[in-house]
Amino acid sequence: MDALRGYGELGLGSRLKRVSEFIMKETQLVYDYFNIDFDPYLFPIFKIIVNKNGVTNKDIQNSLHFTQPAITQAVNKLNDKGLIRFKHDDLDKRKKIIHLSNHGKRTLMKLEPIWKSIEDVIKEFTLENSSSLIEHLNILENKLGSKSFSETIIKNVKIYGLQELNIVLYQEEYVRYFYELNIEWLKTYFYVEAYDEEVLSKPKQYIIDKGGHIFFAKLNNEIVGTVALMPLGDDGLFELTKMAVSPKHRGYKIGQKLMQYCIDFAKNMRLPKLILYSNTKLENAIYIYKKYGFIEIPVEPNSPYARSNIKMKLVF
Repeated sequence: MDALRGYGELGLGSRLKRVSEFIMKETQLVYDYFNIDFDPYLFPIFKIIVNKNGVTNKDIQNSLHFTQPAITQAVNKLNDKGLIRFKHDDLDKRKKIIHLSNHGKRTLMKLEPIWKSIEDVIKEFTLENSSSLIEHLNILENKLGSKSFSETIIKNVKIYGLQELNIVLYQEEYVRYFYELNIEWLKTYFYVEAYDEEVLSKPKQYIIDKGGHIFFAKLNNEIVGTVALMPLGDDGLFELTKMAVSPKHRGYKIGQKLMQYCIDFAKNMRLPKLILYSNTKLENAIYIYKKYGFIEIPVEPNSPYARSNIKMKLVF
């Protein structure tokens, strides 16, 4: 039994401290994995130095509201690691201005994809809705206990920091991936409807030949995801549809990259809007659609998908 959870709101401070220490420890494992000599506790002060073209200890204190001894200790550690350099102020020689050193700039280039991955994983782990901070902490700690925080970050960095993901256009050689990826996704979350089977089996007939577009996410010469812009009628309306990602590559924002590509592509085509059909049980997907600007509209009685109970549109 977790005693801290039993304390409810009285244990909030201790719970936050425990989560913080756990995340710091896991983040250190990530830095160590990539052989980066950096301490996660130095992040806030290092980031202030990165963001400003010259900063003093007082500037850092005003920005972060840390104690002066804590700032001095962190600055000394950054200096010991060779990540910063000092320059005397032109007007007041007693004042030292802190800048990144050349080594600090090189280290920053290694850290940035890791920070992006950490940010994405934190968003993923804290995406659930809750009615209180304590309930949200329970959800977060459950996820931290069931899925390795550090390993998830490392996998993300490998995909988005050290490897190249390309979005490529429809080619006949990719047709089987369009079918297989979508069929797998449908069987995992729902079931394959007759309309799905028809469109997925004949994408050229139903999408390409009608002026639509199919895109594929390609990672190291492997097709790992797909999505389509399918025309509906003759009035320029397109459906964002048939998005699927390989099971072993889910959780790395590939679907979001495909969706962003479709949105940018639609804007370049000067389309007035996009629509999509989904199901409210896909809470994460609905959240992401809304984040990208989609709003809910009524589902027509003769919707092409029996499983769909929500329709959304994005107006440009």
